[in-house]
Amino acid sequence: MLEEKYTSGEYLERNPNWHIEESSWKVSHIMPMLERHHLVPNTVCEVGCGSGEVLRLLQNRMGDACTFWGYDISPQALEMCRERANERLQFKLADIRKEQDAFFDLLLVLDVIEHVEDYFSFLRDIRPKSSYKLFHIPLEVSVQGVLRGKIFLRNRDLYGHLHYFTKETALRTLEDAGYEVLDYSYSPGYEVHSASIRENLRKFFFALQGDLAVRILGGFRLLVLAK
Repeated sequence: MLEEKYTSGEYLERNPNWHIEESSWKVSHIMPMLERHHLVPNTVCEVGCGSGEVLRLLQNRMGDACTFWGYDISPQALEMCRERANERLQFKLADIRKEQDAFFDLLLVLDVIEHVEDYFSFLRDIRPKSSYKLFHIPLEVSVQGVLRGKIFLRNRDLYGHLHYFTKETALRTLEDAGYEVLDYSYSPGYEVHSASIRENLRKFFFALQGDLAVRILGGFRLLVLAK
């Protein structure tokens, strides 16, 4: 089964930091989205929480009345979460789809659906679990990506990406799964990667024409607020 990549320790072996270095970058885009829509949740859950660092950083940024839960199917990820757990931040080794009574004000689904074999069923199953959802989705289909070709297999082997999206297909996927898309914004990869000619080109062209830069150069993700 494809899930064994995450439960056996294979994913941790290939990604020993479990993308902790991206956590503050994700939070820097999550908070403005919540503030823009005046959302002040009292309960926040992250599905596929990995190391738990995103939730730890959000706890530092949000009110003391808010409680946080992280779910992951990887025992190795949950082991990394232990040092971050506290009275208001709890983690659970479980598939949230099987938690019948779980309900939250806000559900975070950050860089997850591209890993899930049947992502339409997954999206439908988690939709009743919260009032609002925030999705973070890599936009890997670009002119550069298609021309390079091997990047798709690289991301499949290294990160376990099974599906690849454009902005348009990501938004339509959520709508087809029954979600109401309220807002979206781009998360530029050049904000987290080391400076290089390629990243500087992305930054320059994104400032000139955002949508076109995303379609041609790639290296962006989409943050989507939905109900």
